[in-house]
Amino acid sequence: MDSSTNSLEDVSADSSAEFPDRVSLMEVRLQAQEDEITLLKSSLADALRRIRLHDQLLPILKQQLIAVSPGAARVLNQVCCSDGCISSRKLSSSSGVDTIRHSAPSQLSDSMVTNTNGHMGGSESMKPSPRPATLDRSTQTEPTLPGLDTQQVPLPRRVQSLQLEDALPPGEPAAEGTRGKLHRVPGLEEDEEQEEDEEVGAEQEKELSWMSSVEEPIQPTTIRGLQREDFQDGSCSPEEPGSGSASVRTSEQNLISRSGPLSPIQEGEKKQLVRRNSEKLGNPERQRKRLDKKAASSANLLTRSPSLENRAKDLVASAGSPGSRRGTYSQGQSIKMFIRGRPITMYIPSNIQNYEDLKMEPPSERLELDWVYGYRGRDCRANLYFLPSGEAVYFIACVVVLYHINNRTQRHYRKHTDCVRCLTLHPDKVRVASGQTAGVDKDGKPLQPCVHIWDSTTLVTLQQIGLGTFQRGVASVAFSVADSGAFLCVIDDSNEHMLSVWDCNKGTKHAEVKSTNEAVFAVDFNPSDSTNIITCGKSHVYFWTLNTGQFTKKQGIFGKYKKPKFIQCFVFSLTGDVLTGDSEGNILTWGKSAADVKTLGKGAKVPQLTIIVASTLWIVCMGYGQQQSMNKDVYEVIVKKLKQQTALVRLWRNRDLYSLSEDGETLLCAETFQIMRQTRAHEGSVFTLCTLQGGGLLSGGGKDRKIIRWSADLAPERECEIPEKYGAVRTIADVDGEELLVGTTRNAVLRGTFSDGFVAIVQGHVDEMWGLATHPSQNIFLTCGHDRQVCLWNTEEHKLDWCITLEEYGLCAGFCPNGSVVSVGLSTGRWMVLDLLTREVVSESTDGNEQLSVMRYSPDGSFLAVGSHDNFIYIYNVTESGRRYTRFGKCNGHSSFITHLDWSKDGKYIMSNSGDYEILYWDIAAGCKLLRNRYESKDREWASYTCVLGFHVMGVWLEGSDGTDINALCRSHSERVVAVADDFCKVHLFQYPCPKPKAPSHKYDGHGSHVTNVCFTHSDSHLLSMGGKDTCILQWRVMGGGSGDSRERLGSVSASSTSTNSPEPATS
Repeated sequence: MDSSTNSLEDVSADSSAEFPDRVSLMEVRLQAQEDEITLLKSSLADALRRIRLHDQLLPILKQQLIAVSPGAARVLNQVCCSDGCISSRKLSSSSGVDTIRHSAPSQLSDSMVTNTNGHMGGSESMKPSPRPATLDRSTQTEPTLPGLDTQQVPLPRRVQSLQLEDALPPGEPAAEGTRGKLHRVPGLEEDEEQEEDEEVGAEQEKELSWMSSVEEPIQPTTIRGLQREDFQDGSCSPEEPGSGSASVRTSEQNLISRSGPLSPIQEGEKKQLVRRNSEKLGNPERQRKRLDKKAASSANLLTRSPSLENRAKDLVASAGSPGSRRGTYSQGQSIKMFIRGRPITMYIPSNIQNYEDLKMEPPSERLELDWVYGYRGRDCRANLYFLPSGEAVYFIACVVVLYHINNRTQRHYRKHTDCVRCLTLHPDKVRVASGQTAGVDKDGKPLQPCVHIWDSTTLVTLQQIGLGTFQRGVASVAFSVADSGAFLCVIDDSNEHMLSVWDCNKGTKHAEVKSTNEAVFAVDFNPSDSTNIITCGKSHVYFWTLNTGQFTKKQGIFGKYKKPKFIQCFVFSLTGDVLTGDSEGNILTWGKSAADVKTLGKGAKVPQLTIIVASTLWIVCMGYGQQQSMNKDVYEVIVKKLKQQTALVRLWRNRDLYSLSEDGETLLCAETFQIMRQTRAHEGSVFTLCTLQGGGLLSGGGKDRKIIRWSADLAPERECEIPEKYGAVRTIADVDGEELLVGTTRNAVLRGTFSDGFVAIVQGHVDEMWGLATHPSQNIFLTCGHDRQVCLWNTEEHKLDWCITLEEYGLCAGFCPNGSVVSVGLSTGRWMVLDLLTREVVSESTDGNEQLSVMRYSPDGSFLAVGSHDNFIYIYNVTESGRRYTRFGKCNGHSSFITHLDWSKDGKYIMSNSGDYEILYWDIAAGCKLLRNRYESKDREWASYTCVLGFHVMGVWLEGSDGTDINALCRSHSERVVAVADDFCKVHLFQYPCPKPKAPSHKYDGHGSHVTNVCFTHSDSHLLSMGGKDTCILQWRVMGGGSGDSRERLGSVSASSTSTNSPEPATS
């Protein structure tokens, strides 16, 4: 056996369970501390900004007061004298802060709230200074829009409605005629909602700027869900505890406890508004209503404000309960989703009138498993059998496939919860036993492995064996033959590789024993005696005897023959001998005979010191040494005891039975299995042996890829070699004595004869897959993965059309809209365009030196977008029907690698996601320009929807899920449903759009590894899902559905979709 094959066997044999890495736990803890530090910095910066704005507004407010009441000038002068220069205050000067807090102007400042942009209200004369444009990634600011530099800063209503008495010292009455309200700034007579509508453009731009400054430094790893903060207008007054304003105060108090003292303005917002001359305000009921209105108005303002203070409060609150969903919703504007404390703002489209009234229901469409592509032959043995029904039974991922080799149809047994690892056929040729690995659920809890015994005709589970007994998984299974399959033998994947025998009818355990710490490859009953069991594996072959629930083990003695590293397989001959195939390429014939102890061979373990008792009342205690013969004295003692009593001597450690020869002078070891014959069969390992009805034998080779037919006396009769592209022979199943089924190490099933050769009837990838693309007009799709294969499949005929091997492995693919070419992105930054008919490379290019993750053509095929792990999106002009490409530009703005992107329907814009969960929009027609105002893209329609982050797919994120739990999603062409591929081996089907958290879905099992990609066919008749490590492609038929599209569903908040019950999928 060559070194590469040996290494593969070692890895396969010695695999063990992974344990949690303490380093990763420490990294998570460190990340949480970094997020908290960033949060505190943001809070401090916001507090300093508010103090600065407060200082700038005080002179303006003083001018307003003097203009209305000259008598207020004296009070203000006294305050200025006592405090010194207000503009020179520092945060550490507590005396100055206290003085201002108790002064009349302080009450004015206490009553102020921030507007939507996070700035304080001011007078007409105060104009915001224009901010220069910058391309800094940490700010993403825009140049000041025309007209905004002359816009007046409005005063909030609480400032507008203040009375003059509030500015006078206690006890000093106001002059008659001076009780009018402060002069209103023009433009504030309208309702507050109209103010926001007029300023929405400036608000959105500034909101983006502040969002970026908060979002960029935080690197998220955990999704925080969405949870609304509702502020109802007029819910309470500032004086009433437990009101909406009180909830605002509670959040702010939590922030203070985390970030230290806030500015006077922030503290003032938390205090109840107490008027010093409240007895002069007139009607108390009227005043209470007015305060209720102001409190609700302030609460709404705080809800809509994108300021750092409110973002900090959201982060602090969301960090309180790990895995919880939290978010904010501002009516008519946006909703925020938090990823490890980082807010991601989703702008609500204009056609949604009331977000809260949207109803999320499971889609009326459902999925039904139609076809399974692939076979697990790379690391499993004895997993291909032929049934009398004309079906070949094999497995891949969590599915056991029954494939009719003549009708070319499939049936599927789908009751396993994780990857199937072994398979055996009952002597009645109807029942099947299949064992699975343990696996874990989405919460990291282990799933219990077990063996399913099921009917291959009805696909009904008859018995579930060993649930909660086996560790890690089930490695091998076998039915007994002599008693018509009454017992099932199981080897698990634990360190001791426990050997257990189970009653198939009762499902109870009959016996159990530790077999060995070495890897075990196969187990089987002796067909003529169910009390005899054989196991083989790394450096051993064991012969077990089961008697009254107890196992007796004998090790095969190699004697003068070289001991192989692996015993790969074994079968029983018609004469009762055991034939094994090993890693040296030999077939060894084992026979049971009484062997002379003196001829056991060099290295055999024999007694050195012993105390012997030769009946059932005696116990033997002995040591062992590497000797060829017994000590003379010990030998004589044994002979003497055997002459005195007829009982055999049982040596306690290895439980061998010894007896005397006929002459009474030679000590014999009873029932020892020895090698009777060695036959050279293959170059490299003998991976499989298969007995034929007439006593013949088939052997399959590893390195030489040969299938050899042997006579009953092991004389070679015929041989053939399978093509190299299919790999080595893994297992062989006899169809009719002439026709054979062959499973290979490159995950293919071949059918054929020695005369006509072999053709593939099942093929698949052999390593992790990521690239998936469906043809725009035909029922074909393309896949690529780490095995460096690019495969084109036919969904109607369920077969592989063609396959080519590349120099590097492919990770993504995309069809040109005209359907004549397909582009494939590779792991080195290189990408190529293949002609579907000739399979030739018509164009290739290289962008950067990191792997590519997305290849996406614009709807009209005039552009190609290439997403890379170097954080860039490369745009190419496409001409000559997709055969000529010229660089158009590069989208530069993401701070992490590109994960997904989509084109708008007009082909002018791109929406993209990155590894740090950014959502960015690009104007390609304007020269790959980053659209910093994301609000403008809320109503844009997209030709495809594969981005995992966006308003329309926000509900696909499950409660408490990690940010990497969703690998891919795809919207159907009808825009009715969206399919999701997650990290927990599941495929989900959601209604589209699903913009609300905890959206219900249909959930489907089948994959045994993380699902890496999903894609609908051009007619939405089928969905394709692709597993990662399980190398499995599942083709789902889309069932049900009705008329209407997503726009109708979004526009009508009362619309609902009905679904029919089905036993297969689970609805979550």
